[in-house]
Amino acid sequence: MNYVSTRGGIAPVSLEVAMAAGLAPDGGLYVPQRVPVVELARPQATLAQTAQQVLAPYFAGSDLLGHLPQLCEAAFDFPAPLRALDGTDDYLLELFHGPTAAFKDYAARFLAGTLARLRRPADPTTTVLVATSGDTGAAVAAAFHRRPGFRVLVLYPDGRVSPRQAHVLGSFGDNVQAMRVDGSFDDCQRLVKQALVDASLRERLALTSANSISLGRLLPQIAYYAHAALDFHTRRGMPLDFIVPTGNLGNALACWLARRMGLPIGAIVLACNANDALPRYLDGGDYAPRATEATLANAMDVGAPSNFERLRWWHPDDAGLRAGLRAFRVDDAAIRDTIAGAPQRHGVVPCPHTAVGLRVLERLRAGGDAGNWAVVATAHPAKFEGVVEPLVGHAVEPPAALATALAQPAHAQALAADYAALREHLLRGVDA
Repeated sequence: MNYVSTRGGIAPVSLEVAMAAGLAPDGGLYVPQRVPVVELARPQATLAQTAQQVLAPYFAGSDLLGHLPQLCEAAFDFPAPLRALDGTDDYLLELFHGPTAAFKDYAARFLAGTLARLRRPADPTTTVLVATSGDTGAAVAAAFHRRPGFRVLVLYPDGRVSPRQAHVLGSFGDNVQAMRVDGSFDDCQRLVKQALVDASLRERLALTSANSISLGRLLPQIAYYAHAALDFHTRRGMPLDFIVPTGNLGNALACWLARRMGLPIGAIVLACNANDALPRYLDGGDYAPRATEATLANAMDVGAPSNFERLRWWHPDDAGLRAGLRAFRVDDAAIRDTIAGAPQRHGVVPCPHTAVGLRVLERLRAGGDAGNWAVVATAHPAKFEGVVEPLVGHAVEPPAALATALAQPAHAQALAADYAALREHLLRGVDA
């Protein structure tokens, strides 16, 4: 399997090149030349084994194929349960049982393992540059923490992540450095993209990305959709429909890819916060990103979703793209109402992002939709205690790994939303 850029400016490259680069040299995103079809009648015994089956076609012809079982076992060693909501036929796909209590843990660990396999002993240290709106940075930091041959630089928008998210980002130390950027997530993402296409910088620095623009982040996310859908189809004989809270569109795109691969997935609905470029477009408007608006669901505060470029590459026209997806906007007032009512309505305490998905589910049911819906639960509510606890009226206990991180001291360095400042920081000490 070879990989090409969404902008068409390069020749096809191997999986190894696409994984290591993060972003294509022409500024585009890497995509497989074709989406393979897999024939699986039921899930494998474990999530890791299902991951191996659905990812194998993307590794065809690569030296990494022989390492795929070990990569999957290491990355998918915690569950992604499909939990029935109280008193309904609706479900949560719980993806927050990893070390940083967010869905990003699966793919970040897979990417870290893959890049470690690609390293040679004489290679220079690789700098992993990542922009985060809250959860990505912590997952990437945890996945690469203390891995020989890597340093991680995490850029997050100062004051626009939850206090606990900010603390975790700054708690790792060692080869991980957190940078609080005076700007929005879109500013952080812009800085990362500028660095990745800066040819003179890359001549002096081994650089890659761990955002969802990275192929190594996108592909592994297919696995938990495949496992859940196959499990549901085996038990119920029907496709499973998904509501995916989305910001940068990577997680939802993985769901779309799983469906295109022939897995038993029905409808896919994007649940967005007030940053509504995708709902406006899918409702028939122009695709017109706007300045990011800060919301309670901060990890989804993305005004210009990067993975839309991939989605558009796979569709010859707007009509075809709109035919396969729907999207809804949920504002902060509705998020608060959903969190406050979720224990009684659904038997769960959701994080703000999962609440966006639950609100969309409630709208669909109120409109008479009879689909087999699973809402993707993207993060543990304890990461957002300042929002969640006053609304549900009690403390939310953090899982053990999160509690350990919160007990560590934390530090983040200030950075202007200026590429020259980032470039100077990246090169500090390189030529010494």
